[in-house]
Amino acid sequence: MLEFFRSRAGRQCLTIMALGAVLWISAALLDVDSWLVSFMSSFENYGADKFVLALGIAGAMSFIYSVLRIADLRKEMQLRDSAQARADWTATHDHLTKLPNRYAFERKILPKPADRDGNIPEEVKSNVTIFSVDLDGFKKVNDLVGHKGGDVLLVEVAKRICALGNADCVYRFGGDEFIIIALGMTAAREEWFAKVLIQAVTRPILIDGFAVEVGASVGYDRWNEGAEPLEDAAHRADLAMYEAKSRGPNHQLIFETSMQDKVTERASLETKLRSAIQNRAIKTYYQPLIDLRSGRLCGFEALARWTDEDGMNIPPPVFIGIAEETGMITELFENLLTQACSDALAWPDDVRLSFNVSPVQMEDKLLPSRIFKVLAASRLPARRLEVEITENALIQDPAVAAHILDELHEAGVQIALDDFGTGYSSLAQLARYRFDKIKIDKSFIATCREDEKQEKIVRAMLALGKSLNIKTTAEGVEEHAQLASLLQLGCDIGQGYLFGKAMPAAEAGIFIDSQKANLAITA
Repeated sequence: MLEFFRSRAGRQCLTIMALGAVLWISAALLDVDSWLVSFMSSFENYGADKFVLALGIAGAMSFIYSVLRIADLRKEMQLRDSAQARADWTATHDHLTKLPNRYAFERKILPKPADRDGNIPEEVKSNVTIFSVDLDGFKKVNDLVGHKGGDVLLVEVAKRICALGNADCVYRFGGDEFIIIALGMTAAREEWFAKVLIQAVTRPILIDGFAVEVGASVGYDRWNEGAEPLEDAAHRADLAMYEAKSRGPNHQLIFETSMQDKVTERASLETKLRSAIQNRAIKTYYQPLIDLRSGRLCGFEALARWTDEDGMNIPPPVFIGIAEETGMITELFENLLTQACSDALAWPDDVRLSFNVSPVQMEDKLLPSRIFKVLAASRLPARRLEVEITENALIQDPAVAAHILDELHEAGVQIALDDFGTGYSSLAQLARYRFDKIKIDKSFIATCREDEKQEKIVRAMLALGKSLNIKTTAEGVEEHAQLASLLQLGCDIGQGYLFGKAMPAAEAGIFIDSQKANLAITA
């Protein structure tokens, strides 16, 4: 009842009731008018006229006060409603782009799409399509023009999306993700609109004199109206968007059931991985590194291998990628490094342990201290450890990367630049950081003999390493002809199936013994 009288209709009822009360009182006063005249005449000597006058004035004042009070209450309720509306708007809108947010999306009630006559066409009845848009390369824009520049870009992107036809409702879900609701689209129109979204978002934007560009990944799906909440369709659009993003920037995809299966499978794998890390079920295998000039074993590269409880071998890129995304990479790294350092203690003193560091870890300022802690616990000398870092790991935060590499070098740890030639600005990385070794990616080694251009690239890489006094390792050596070519070109170290596959610690010990025996026979 109280809520009713606070509403506009309730306030109008109160006003009408107050006016009715005034009219009723006025009528009643007319009825008693003759009685008052008679009363004042009878008791005039006792001041009855003054009493009645005072009573009238008091009644009039009470009436005026009541009217003013009703007006004040009405104004107070209007102010309260206005404040409540402002608070609701703030809670349901993004403060930067002024677009409605996720909370507003959850409260959304959709109208039916209609033609000019107000009729709903049968072919588009209940056609509600949800588009999910995520920006690609937004972090690079922030690095280039700062967070204020990033905010300018988001506002401009929001304007561009809202300016598109069929963008009936646009929401910002946070960060660089937007949701669009479109009504009455055919399947062909949906695909066309997704492409137009990408074109609109990816046009250059001028910020502080810089022309910056971002990519866009778009996923979309239809809402099963009446059969599910609107959020379910948004979730499917998100899944399609992430699948599109995995295929590179500026892709659009409609949701398919296999995408949900993929997410379910990944969630199951994530649970298994968490358990495997806790139980130390992921093991280190070792692939030999051979000095090509002497034929001697000079080291092993530690490689992670995981066979789950069902006996399936999970590829390293799969489980390492999940560990990076979920934050489990640090614990996995420390477990594997501890295991590898312990195994390396049984090797000859001149055999070095080579260990890979994830690009995600190169943003961790505590990485050197984590490595030193493991070395101290295992008693493996720092000079026997070689850390492999990819070029991509160095561009995330160059200042932090430089600090990490300097600290490792000072302690005696060797640094190798892995997958050389496949990342960004190879020569710039060599000029900025100090490396003890560069590893030529196996994609160059596999084709260098058949492809003259590839051979020239390998030759240039080896010459560069020699001129900088940096040792070179060729990955993926699988044929004797490749070995002969690398020897002729002056490569220092070889790694690949020709010398040995990755093997458990026990087999690595046997490999070391066989190497000693072969060298003794040769001598």
